[in-house]
Amino acid sequence: MTTTAAAAPVPLAGPSPALREPAVWEPAVGVTVRGTVLLLPGRGEHPGVYGRFGRRLAFDGYRVAVPAVPAAGSVPAAGSVPPDLAGQVTEARASAPSGTPVVLAGSDTGALLALAAARQAAPDGLLLVGLPTAGAATGASDTAETWTDELGARTSCPMHRDLLATDPEFRSGALAQDVSAALAHAAEDAATAIGSVGVPVLVVHGSADPVSPPATARRFADRLAAGLVLVADGRHDALNDAAHRSVAAAVVQWLERLRGGPHLPARIVTTDAGGRTPHPRAPEGSPA
Repeated sequence: MTTTAAAAPVPLAGPSPALREPAVWEPAVGVTVRGTVLLLPGRGEHPGVYGRFGRRLAFDGYRVAVPAVPAAGSVPAAGSVPPDLAGQVTEARASAPSGTPVVLAGSDTGALLALAAARQAAPDGLLLVGLPTAGAATGASDTAETWTDELGARTSCPMHRDLLATDPEFRSGALAQDVSAALAHAAEDAATAIGSVGVPVLVVHGSADPVSPPATARRFADRLAAGLVLVADGRHDALNDAAHRSVAAAVVQWLERLRGGPHLPARIVTTDAGGRTPHPRAPEGSPA
């Protein structure tokens, strides 16, 4: 698929609101709410880009909410954690059916933010997707080549590429922003504390992520004693990549285990007719 410069959304240099309106995807009426996921977006993103993921989890009975937190790319330079995240986890727990888990999730810098906030927010679990590497990023420009490269780094899903290319709320060039060292350090400190108390964590990362190498995900997973899902040929936006269905299914399986107890063994083991596990690069059908 070819994306032209004319299709590029709002450039990084444009104004960005400090807060975004929250978005919520609820299970259908009559469907038992099995848990709540509070999802923090990453650089350049806004709540609406997670509509597909939210609808898919809601179909399985999970409430997905993207709270009003600092927009991607406008996290305070000091890397401070929004103090109301703990309150939003508490509020979500109070409004959820008794005994159902409340998970704090994030993608890209949102994953760092979720991890850094976890000590105060005390969620029942953490879902960390596309954890970024701290430090300087490459410079951004508004050329068609750079925009095409950014789309390729984010996702190989044609539908999601089209969504980003025509979305006036999405901010191109944001992946070229530096990851706040203070935020990264806060997440590292939190990882040490959380890893010692046994909070259930699932780390999801694309094996072909050009923004942050899989080694970053492995390092965090080791420190957090977390489950690790590496998506074959996956790009940076793992929840919105070509394998989004499989990733969502893996998240639901983890949530189901979390409901019954994080130490329960996996209930689903995928094999083919001969009892062998499928090849990780087997076709999944349409990426849409």
